[in-house]
Amino acid sequence: MRAHMLAAVEAAPGLDALDAVRVDALGKQGRITQLLKTLGGMTPEQRLVEGPRIQGLREAVTTAIATRKAALEDAALNARLAAETLDMTLPVDATPAGTVHPVSQVMDELAEIFADLGFAVATGPEIETDWHNFSALNIPETHPARAMHDTFYLAGVEPGGDERTVKRVLRTHTSPVQIRTMTSQAPPIRIIAPGRTYRSDSDATHTPMFHQVEGLVIDRGITMGHLKWTLETFLKAFFERDDIVLRLRPSYFPFTEPSAEVDVGYTVVKGKRVIGGSGDDTDGGWMEVLGSGMVHPKVIAACGLDPAEWQGFAFGCGIDRLAMLKYGIDDLRAFFDGDIRWLKHYGFASLDVPTLSGGVGVAA
Repeated sequence: MRAHMLAAVEAAPGLDALDAVRVDALGKQGRITQLLKTLGGMTPEQRLVEGPRIQGLREAVTTAIATRKAALEDAALNARLAAETLDMTLPVDATPAGTVHPVSQVMDELAEIFADLGFAVATGPEIETDWHNFSALNIPETHPARAMHDTFYLAGVEPGGDERTVKRVLRTHTSPVQIRTMTSQAPPIRIIAPGRTYRSDSDATHTPMFHQVEGLVIDRGITMGHLKWTLETFLKAFFERDDIVLRLRPSYFPFTEPSAEVDVGYTVVKGKRVIGGSGDDTDGGWMEVLGSGMVHPKVIAACGLDPAEWQGFAFGCGIDRLAMLKYGIDDLRAFFDGDIRWLKHYGFASLDVPTLSGGVGVAA
């Protein structure tokens, strides 16, 4: 009986035939089921002999059925896959071509320009500790930037403890990347830190989330002259004009000393401001584009470096603002609307890759 049943299982040509074999052997009226019922009428001595034999037969047939079922299902699936075809192609004009967002394009332009100046691109977390975002940058506890109407604090944070690990915020600038770089990398340091930042503000020129790029140089013998040359070289390359004129105005930032706002000259062409030319011209003026300064000795010391040996400069500006100035975009809020018409108009083709040889700016 055992050999006959196993042969019937193996010979089953399909799942329906196999199920018929299963019912014939293991169903309520199946032959093995009937054998199991006979155990009740046997003597104890007979059960010791017949019980293991019948149970062994049942297990062997059950295992054979499961194995054969898996083989049949695999064969059916393979046959189905071989017979079915799916056309994954679409006509070229069925889906409009996507475009590169102006912010992404400007980030690539910045990386290209500063790479030529020997700068690396550094990144850091967007959820920052209070120490990295404020304290290490010489921002006092009473500074307005720490107020909740300017900064997004994470809910549920327990007060007290080590502020480096307890207090957390959505970073308000990319300056924490400078701190993380100085505490993990030995000087000399030359980096830019582009990325998303967050502040509680929203109007035509401000959004709760925006993009910022900051630069940092730490080395021996660094002066304001190095800062001015770097910014002038960067802005000339970015706006692709040789008539860029800078004006540095004394200012105050807690993390730099001395600090300077950087203005760039512009002219008015057809009622719009165009970067370039002297701001003192009758048809022009000055526009603030950057904040900058020499890295404060307290910031250098907070990162474990000796300010008597190492000096540096830092600068920062909004990437969204740079895109607006260069590509004639009037409203910052449109950057985040996701309007396909706006992206089609201001976006860039995927092959418009910025290069210094071919020009970092390409026609939108």
